[in-house]
Amino acid sequence: GLVAGYALDALFGDPKRGHPVAGFGRAAAALERRLYRPDRRSGAAFTALAVGAPVLLGAAAAIGTRRRPVARAVLVAGGTWAVLGGRSLRHEAEAMGSALRAGDLPAARQRLGNLCGRDPSSLDEAEVTRATVESVAENTSDAVVAPLFWGALAGLPGLLGYRAVNTLDAMVGHRSARYARFGTPAARLDDLLNLVPARLTGLLTIAVAPVGRGDRERAWRVWRRDRADHPSPNAGQCEAAMAGALGVRLGGRNVYFGRSEVRPFLGDGPRPDPRHLPRAARLSGAVGLAALGLAVAYPLTVGRLTSALARRAARAGAGAGAAKASAVRDMKASVTKARDMKASAGRGR
Repeated sequence: GLVAGYALDALFGDPKRGHPVAGFGRAAAALERRLYRPDRRSGAAFTALAVGAPVLLGAAAAIGTRRRPVARAVLVAGGTWAVLGGRSLRHEAEAMGSALRAGDLPAARQRLGNLCGRDPSSLDEAEVTRATVESVAENTSDAVVAPLFWGALAGLPGLLGYRAVNTLDAMVGHRSARYARFGTPAARLDDLLNLVPARLTGLLTIAVAPVGRGDRERAWRVWRRDRADHPSPNAGQCEAAMAGALGVRLGGRNVYFGRSEVRPFLGDGPRPDPRHLPRAARLSGAVGLAALGLAVAYPLTVGRLTSALARRAARAGAGAGAAKASAVRDMKASVTKARDMKASAGRGR
């Protein structure tokens, strides 16, 4: 199912109409309007309901297809296709590079909203390019590696639950006056679910660096040195590895709508230019394929071993429980027999 879903995303990308994630976003927005209060308790209730619904739906589908492996594979394929965004991410990077190389800065600014939430109105070519490289690096984890990771680990509930959390983070997890407290639970949960995938993305980026004409040693050095400098616990893992693989310097002042942030520099060398965008797209694609390989290998290796150990522990627990119950029954029988013998001796006297 994971392989088929990845293939569908690679071939067709995101559906143009009726995308399930967009439908979830509309439903989550309607729920937000009902539950919104400027506090974390309301945000936690909103996050629990919005994430719990798709997780329960995925769990019900998994249970319902427990003895129907083909039906389960079809469901997992559809879920994987719905939550992955690898092809669209690479397409946006390549389209951005084409627009910038053609000197069409207005078109590039207009496309930037498909990748990140920065205000593009005042960005020059260098800043648009940097924003694109950083978004490709981070979204390789969010849109490809993390869904495959949770799909391999938890099946359909993992796929749907992760995408729900990531979508909520994009909707309410940013630092604005409205969501400063309400969006905190969704943002923290997204950080938690991405702790392992983001680091895996950084390591895979280093491993496949030659695909983008990069150097593994430099990528490894930059990743180890700069990954913790980013204010996000996860984005720096991906961006530092990408900066090292491409041999560029990322970071600086980011302008959002109504606010700005100054972030530390990641990497050495020049600022990225449009020629780096196709290389970033190739790296993203190679990381996705490597993550797919790990996702497929997991249930065939570690997953089977874990399941076997769990079944063995369950059998051992059941055996211990049966032995304990038998011992209790024997003890009760001994007590009853002693009581009867005592009563019989009393009647004899």
